[in-house]
Amino acid sequence: MSANEDQEMELEALRSIYEGDESFRELSPVSFQYRIGENGDPKAFLIEVSWTETYPQTPPIISMNAFFNNTISSAVKQSILAKLQEAVEANLGTAMTYTLFEYAKDNKEQFMENHHPINSTTSISNSISVETPNTAPSSKKKDKKEQLSKAQKRKLADKTDHKGELPRGWNWVDVVKHLSKTGSKDDE
Repeated sequence: MSANEDQEMELEALRSIYEGDESFRELSPVSFQYRIGENGDPKAFLIEVSWTETYPQTPPIISMNAFFNNTISSAVKQSILAKLQEAVEANLGTAMTYTLFEYAKDNKEQFMENHHPINSTTSISNSISVETPNTAPSSKKKDKKEQLSKAQKRKLADKTDHKGELPRGWNWVDVVKHLSKTGSKDDE
């Protein structure tokens, strides 16, 4: 069988196995997330498995960069990923996404034995340094939107009243122009 046929069969199997399971998410036909542990469990973690074009002959990409994992230290994440990588090597050439999720569920306690939740201030700096470059720039863009220059603040203050609201009728010119173009029925 070709890699694509294997992937299609595994995709159907995953959909039927995990139908109705709240822990499972299909991000795309080749990318899946599974939450190991219940919601609210401090030792719960999220695994993301993405298939390459030649999967299952080549290993899938396994990631723990989800925001859900931001309280897990990078050492624990690396340890879990290393153990999952061993399972990948043992199952290379076969459909293994289900096997990886079940292996993680069966070994959750062992995986998280060294886990000590880290506080939110250090988790933010860790998650930025640990995450892929695709997600880091988006957090920088959000910061820039919040900061206005003095000129922008002054212009905004001139447009609004002391409560920060625009004055009544500020867009009436636009409304009148729009109505004159569309021709209201009152004119007839």
